[in-house]
Amino acid sequence: MLHVPPGFQGMPPPPSLPPTKQNPALSHTILGQASKSNEPPQSPDWQQFTNPVHAELLATKWMSTSKLKEMAQTEGLVYRQGKFSEIEQSQLRNALENYRIRNGLTPEQLNEVVFAKEKAKDKEFWQEITTAVPLRPIVAVYHHVRRIYHPLRGQGKWTGEQDTLLEQSVNELGQQWEKVSNRVGRTASDCRDRYRNHIQGREQRNSGTWSKEEEAQLTAIVKEMMAEKGKDVDNDIFWGVVSQKMGGKRGRQQCRNKWTDSLSNTLKNEGEKPRWTAQDAYILIHKVDSLDVRHDSEIDWKTFPDSDWNFWSPHLLQRRWMTMKRGINGHENMSHAEILDVLREKKARYFPTFSAHSPKKKYKSDDIIEDEEDEELAQAGPSSSKQN
Repeated sequence: MLHVPPGFQGMPPPPSLPPTKQNPALSHTILGQASKSNEPPQSPDWQQFTNPVHAELLATKWMSTSKLKEMAQTEGLVYRQGKFSEIEQSQLRNALENYRIRNGLTPEQLNEVVFAKEKAKDKEFWQEITTAVPLRPIVAVYHHVRRIYHPLRGQGKWTGEQDTLLEQSVNELGQQWEKVSNRVGRTASDCRDRYRNHIQGREQRNSGTWSKEEEAQLTAIVKEMMAEKGKDVDNDIFWGVVSQKMGGKRGRQQCRNKWTDSLSNTLKNEGEKPRWTAQDAYILIHKVDSLDVRHDSEIDWKTFPDSDWNFWSPHLLQRRWMTMKRGINGHENMSHAEILDVLREKKARYFPTFSAHSPKKKYKSDDIIEDEEDEELAQAGPSSSKQN
């Protein structure tokens, strides 16, 4: 049965929501300084894109990720990526419920429509649901809804028995994730991610502390891929390929986390590990504050680094924000605006007048705070000057 959040079923759709600003203020503007670089104009906000042809393409054409990227480069297609915000998820829930009521369906019948087999999926249904979240490709909406409402979702941590069954299933069936899902009793995406991040190649995979040799090898591989294919340092590297080039000694998730949260910062800072400062916190809070968003799940963290403030990966900036937010007593019952009010007041007195990132000063690796609640980073392991 399609999972419906408590209190949702039967609720009227929410009123139309105002557009949100998606580009944060630039760091030099926040600090009241002149830019140290020739910062190009920021791209327009999402809502300024009203190309009706592109809107129809996104809602009706089932394009792969590579095709979407190709059209973005050749045709100027603009679309949203990343996690769906809470606002978008609310819009999807209401679109599904409105469709159910209008067509006189029971929840069980709606469930049959959502989880119809690939060849039998109702394309008109998915086109209608996709229009509820502008700038999201239909294929992304399809996979998101099926993942979020899957009856096998939310089963908690994997057990040793499930890991064994998953490995056996992949050995017998190959990476046919729907078939593997039916045998293991977890969603197809859960099985895929668990296998790729934890099971595949685990016999030769290292865990814990990274050696200097491993760090050097990872840096060389990523720089080589950037040079060869022009990939973005933080967003477009294929980490499965990186893991393979490292001989499987580190998994794709380990490589990604190690790079985005540590080594890429060092590369950008002329070989020195940068230190998170009060000024960085000040900039981050005011970048968030400059966005007209209703919840931080709407934020596209990839837009936050700019030419004068680019030491920190989007992943780390999001974690820093969540750490500051969770440091407020009672934040669970506060609105986004109330949280910002507290953080602006809390961090205002720490605003420094000195330069925060001097490449001449060396810092220890533990100067970069690693949040304990970030399980993925813990799996990547810290840096060490010792050799393994």
